[in-house]
Amino acid sequence: MASEKSRILVVGGTGYLGRHVVAASARLGHPTLALVRDTAPSDPAKAALLKSFQDTGVTLLKGDLYDQASLASAVKAADVVISTLGKMQIADQARLIDAIKEAGNVKRFFPSEFGLDVDRTGIVEPGKSVLSGKVGIRRATEAAGIPYTYAVAGYFAGYGLPNIGQLLAPGPPTDEAVVLGDGDTKVVFVDEADIGTYTVLAAGDPRAENKTLYIKPPSNTLSHNQLLSLWERKTGKTFRREYVPEEAVLKQIQESPIPLSIILAIGHAGYVRGEQAGFEIDPAMGVDASELYPDVKYTTVDEYLNRFV
Repeated sequence: MASEKSRILVVGGTGYLGRHVVAASARLGHPTLALVRDTAPSDPAKAALLKSFQDTGVTLLKGDLYDQASLASAVKAADVVISTLGKMQIADQARLIDAIKEAGNVKRFFPSEFGLDVDRTGIVEPGKSVLSGKVGIRRATEAAGIPYTYAVAGYFAGYGLPNIGQLLAPGPPTDEAVVLGDGDTKVVFVDEADIGTYTVLAAGDPRAENKTLYIKPPSNTLSHNQLLSLWERKTGKTFRREYVPEEAVLKQIQESPIPLSIILAIGHAGYVRGEQAGFEIDPAMGVDASELYPDVKYTTVDEYLNRFV
């Protein structure tokens, strides 16, 4: 594990995942910078979040992805740049690549990834088109000669576990659980704070340079059937399971409006195709975060589900 502390700039640090990356960076002792449009926002929740950043020693840099001068200034202050921008800004990371290339001092760039591995996914449309932006950013990063790490983390626990793996359900099953496919395909669920921790640990680690970092903690790799059985043991209830054949899942994807069709396409890739867990990592292209950092005490699925019992 690398001991050197890097100056880490997080772009998108006030977002859903970004705040966890910022927190992990500060907690692990890195001089941490967060690019923010407004250092004194009127929104009380955002103001409280920024204060929590500052309370842990994070430096707020006023700037904007669409203001190249402020972006370049922020990048020049960092050794590592981690982007956690949302899907609407994925393509605009080209501006960030330009700033990093111009600065010439960044030792590692993490483009906004954290879901499926976009270079090996067989996700169906419209998911394929949505993820094409991430593919473009990967190629642009490589073409610019910027050292990179692509962090791939499967399902965010906050999205996949409150409804016990049911993609479109508002909460846990009451009488019946809907399962895509046969329910035996292994899926990965990772707590967002742990995604932040593994990402930051890899920031200065030469073993992760120009590699895909696969975040798939062993205890959190389980099938939907196993997840439901775990929930049944915790609640003392048994649920009927409605299994949806792949053909029916594909039909529903085609007939559903966006964004439901995108959610289902991602679910099909994970729960039916097994893209999150059902493969061997090519050591020339990727590394397993759990093998690099075996001492991380991550939140297990079992522990996470206790929040809902």
